[in-house]
Amino acid sequence: MVQLHHHAAAEKEMNGSLHNASKVQFYANNSVYPFGAFERFTMLTQQQLATMLSLQDKMNTKVNPAWLTAGYGYLRAAMVESVEAIEHHGWKWWKAQEKDLPQLQMELVDIWHFALSACIIDFNGDISATASQIASELASGEQHVTFDGVNYAFANQSLLDNLELMTGLCAAKRFSVPLFMKIVEQCDMHADELYRQYVGKNVLNFFRQDNGYKTGTYIKVWSGREDNEHLVEVMDALDLNDANFSDNVYDGLNARYPSA
Repeated sequence: MVQLHHHAAAEKEMNGSLHNASKVQFYANNSVYPFGAFERFTMLTQQQLATMLSLQDKMNTKVNPAWLTAGYGYLRAAMVESVEAIEHHGWKWWKAQEKDLPQLQMELVDIWHFALSACIIDFNGDISATASQIASELASGEQHVTFDGVNYAFANQSLLDNLELMTGLCAAKRFSVPLFMKIVEQCDMHADELYRQYVGKNVLNFFRQDNGYKTGTYIKVWSGREDNEHLVEVMDALDLNDANFSDNVYDGLNARYPSA
């Protein structure tokens, strides 16, 4: 199985396990499907991948134009977020705990931000090559991952065990996209919802920065409601499959934002 690595030393291992491109099929809606493995529930379209990767690159560049070579620990960040996801799931056998699904989903969106960043670095900033690699992983239909000499069939594991496995992989500077998408499914999310939440969070961050978030002049409450509430309404009124979805979200927020 192809796994994303955050360091160049793993390049040989990654390249040696690339899947044959003939295993990928593209349908009318540009979704990538495997042969008899992952359900459409876990498929991200080519357009969605391109949009998310482009947004991630732009956000990282906004923080630091030289982010590709800055040496940031993106998979370390993903590891920490994975641990937080375990906390939201609940793991203490000696006390009653309830799974906090909304918080779990939010953690997954954060993890995806860091994973995409690590993948873009692996391909030296080439967004197209990064999108193709992720699509290849999703199309592979792989439902196993080998870690520390042990083969894990994550398709048959519990959500908690898979969160723990993802944490371990991130600590070892590795990331499995198929494992992540299985966790997304186990958290009652589908690919479209991951895309929706990811784009929404990114666009809102851009909007805040463009309207004085750093200087303290940004207005977070509009017409008696916080900006994230407006964001939900804006996204609900838009076509998720529109190639300009992220731009449309930004324009929708801008139309609602109080003018000076």
